[in-house]
Amino acid sequence: MSQPVELPRWLDLVVLPMVNLAMAFAVSAVVLVSIGQDPVQVLVLLVKGAFGSRAGLSYTLYYATTFVFTGLAVAVAFHAGLFNIGGEGQAMMGGLGAGLMALGFAQTLPAWLLLPLMVLAAMVFGMAWAALPGALQAWRGSHIVITTIMFNFIASALLIYLLVNVIKEPGNMTPESRAFGAAAQLPGMHTMVGWIGLDWPRTPLNFSVLLALAAAVGVYGLLWRTQPGYALRAVGHAPDAAHYAGIRPRAQIVRAMALSGALAALVGINEIAGVHHRLMADFVAGAGFTGIAVSLIGRNHPLGIVLASLLFGALYQGGAELAFEIQGFSRDMVFTLQGLIVLFAGAMAQVAAPGLARIYQWLRKAPLAQASHG
Repeated sequence: MSQPVELPRWLDLVVLPMVNLAMAFAVSAVVLVSIGQDPVQVLVLLVKGAFGSRAGLSYTLYYATTFVFTGLAVAVAFHAGLFNIGGEGQAMMGGLGAGLMALGFAQTLPAWLLLPLMVLAAMVFGMAWAALPGALQAWRGSHIVITTIMFNFIASALLIYLLVNVIKEPGNMTPESRAFGAAAQLPGMHTMVGWIGLDWPRTPLNFSVLLALAAAVGVYGLLWRTQPGYALRAVGHAPDAAHYAGIRPRAQIVRAMALSGALAALVGINEIAGVHHRLMADFVAGAGFTGIAVSLIGRNHPLGIVLASLLFGALYQGGAELAFEIQGFSRDMVFTLQGLIVLFAGAMAQVAAPGLARIYQWLRKAPLAQASHG
């Protein structure tokens, strides 16, 4: 079995992902040409749709906010040696926690108190839902991939049951709760910008974008600047050595999964408190699985995850614009591009590494050779 190629950190974290993205776009261009589309026109319109207006930029950032949460969730578990693919269910539970808090107290508590309580409730629900598979692996040997997949289905079934039989709005045929009171609604970006006298279009972008940035900074600080973060990464890289050094691997597994679940649960805040203002059945919409691709492309680093989230946010928003602007262009083609990015950045992430390593070694040796001949 071939071993992964060792690259300098800056090459591994910056250059290699860029090369992989370039390969994905090159293959996408071939696909577009084969179906009669102009790749340059598609790229220009995609970028224009995602970043060419304040409304487009807002939608891109709104999608990116959700992907930051789920990407960080995957990354935290990965650094502990775990592959958490249960972000979908953990986000559902986060929305459930925030929704129950809003339904119970929106009429009695002020916004400055209720909104933090909703964030806390979402994180607690997500932590609990993710800690259970973590405990099953730590003490019973259950594989984390299998248990988190199953917990996604259980979370979906539980949420649907509650929405249909317990908290559905009377007289509404759709399985969703009644609308939250004003105290349970996060301010939108248009409202926040209006506080300083600026005009901004009304879009789903809301205060959660600042929570996402804070989460990225917090995850970086925790993993690389604190002793608990060092212990978590030590278990992920060398569990036997960590155990010999006095670190309890079982406890670290549960803690990593709990933190991972808390991050994924914040999707519920973005969607439930920031956009829909009611508890719904399908508000996650696959974001938990997209977070896996985001984390892979971002090399499981918070900065990389933020940039990868912007990329996927641009694909979502720009792809919607393409479907309107180009005749015969469908969202399925955007999904194809996303799939190619995941393929080259995930399953084939190391394909370009040997060639990149040879180029790097050649560039290092070339000045030495010139000096020796000079």
